[in-house]
Amino acid sequence: MKRMDRRQFLAGAGVAAAGALACGTGAGLDVAGRARRLAALPAGASSLPLDPSDWASVRGSFALSPDTIHMSSLYISSHPAPVRAAIDQHRRGLDRDPVEYLQRHERSLTYAALEAAGRYMDADADDLALTDSTTMGLGLLYSGLPLSPGQEILTTEHDYYVTHEAARMAAERSGASVRKIRLYDPGDIGRRGIALDPDAIAERIAREVRPRTRVVALTWVHSGTGLKLPLARIAEAVRERAGNRSPEERLLLCVDGVHGFGVEDAGMDVLGFDFFVAGCHKWVFGPRGTGLVWGRGSDAWSLVRPAIPSFLDSSAWAAWLRGVAPPGETTAQRATPGGFKPFEHRWALAEAFDFLREIGRERVAERTHALARQLKEGLVDAPGVRLVTPLADSVSSGIVCFDIDGMSASTTVDRLRAEGIVATVTPYATTHARLAPSLVNAPEEVDAAIAAVRAIAA
Repeated sequence: MKRMDRRQFLAGAGVAAAGALACGTGAGLDVAGRARRLAALPAGASSLPLDPSDWASVRGSFALSPDTIHMSSLYISSHPAPVRAAIDQHRRGLDRDPVEYLQRHERSLTYAALEAAGRYMDADADDLALTDSTTMGLGLLYSGLPLSPGQEILTTEHDYYVTHEAARMAAERSGASVRKIRLYDPGDIGRRGIALDPDAIAERIAREVRPRTRVVALTWVHSGTGLKLPLARIAEAVRERAGNRSPEERLLLCVDGVHGFGVEDAGMDVLGFDFFVAGCHKWVFGPRGTGLVWGRGSDAWSLVRPAIPSFLDSSAWAAWLRGVAPPGETTAQRATPGGFKPFEHRWALAEAFDFLREIGRERVAERTHALARQLKEGLVDAPGVRLVTPLADSVSSGIVCFDIDGMSASTTVDRLRAEGIVATVTPYATTHARLAPSLVNAPEEVDAAIAAVRAIAA
């Protein structure tokens, strides 16, 4: 199917009004209030066009409440102005005449979202399948990969529930097994973060690859500690270890990339993996309920067995009308689950990726890392605070995890929230408090978060 050009729904999208910034609401501390006054945007900023070179203008694109320091985009993000405008545009069109608007625009706008994602990811849009989330993407991928009894999925003890459960279900269906390895011991987490070297991580994973290992299932940035895996080094080391294999035993490298996606300046061509899965409602600041799976061309996608009928693959539909099975091998389009979707959100993906591209992927990475580094350096030697996330940028990204002596992670997060700072608790058996500065934050807000943590720990 020939791809159609994206229709331009937005022209000169304005920056959301920030309003006058209020004082902090917490009792005893006013560090959040000080940061808000320092980082204040001018009232009426909604009339100003986005200046991607000005971080205050970028932050002004978000309609976040001005009396709170939001450091939780790793969990769920706010939409910038162009995304909000696109969602509203499509929603109004669907509300006015849902059948006409859907039938006229579905294919062109869906392809526009894929093309925008491909431009951002340095990927061919034909290699991208659309999903609703990272969870859906991992479930569809692992359940669709060719696994046989005696083969195994290799993952780590540190991966999130979704990877572990998707791998378990895939192994249960196929008769394969799941093996979890440990990348570091609890003793490797000192008061200055996890002590790990990128080469050591890659070598440790490669050593665990066995002849029966069919899938290596990893996570780019661990949401439980903030550790970032060196994917390109891992891919090189693992493939060297695996050597030449038959097609039936080919080693497949798969990654949950959601917490590096929208942060790191890395396209799909340099990561070295076969499949990349991510939601788009976190660091990409995209519409909620959107995600994607990238596969390395037809060699990768041809191995996947789709689980849900696709409406995007017109050849599958045409084959059904003829009463026959779809011809040819699986493609990303055929692997894209069909059905009715929150179309106004899916179609606004184009604006989300274009927003990041306008700012610049390299600048986004530099900014996010600088804010995270500022936060880590402010916490690493704080009395009563233990930093969990590695200090080095090479093995960390935007997530910063930490502990306060004698205080549970949930209490720490509650105390920060009382000071107007939004943090989260890591959803693992071992919990940590977690802050994640992003494009919606200013250095003054990071200083305020550091001061609040230090005061709470005192």
